[in-house]
Amino acid sequence: MNDNDRIQLEAAAFRGLIAHLQERKDVQNIDLMNLAGFCRNCLSKWLLAAADERGVELTKDEALEQVYGMSYADWKANHQAPASQEQMDKFETTKPLHAKISGHR
Repeated sequence: MNDNDRIQLEAAAFRGLIAHLQERKDVQNIDLMNLAGFCRNCLSKWLLAAADERGVELTKDEALEQVYGMSYADWKANHQAPASQEQMDKFETTKPLHAKISGHR
């Protein structure tokens, strides 16, 4: 496989992940963090860091909207439930396993 094919396949897989997460509005970010160590916000930060590395203009709000499929404010108002104490406790214990996102602002 050449580099261009690999990049195209990776991009397609990323778009598939984003589309899946946009459909799964029932899945809370804190649950993603607790289980997988990353969430929608992490994905938006990775996008922002990649844009910065390549000199592409992208704001934090634009990156969030690309991942959420709507403004972050709309997402929070319509789909984000308050975290339970159990979720917050697990978040704290899983922190060492959370994604490292270098280069994000």
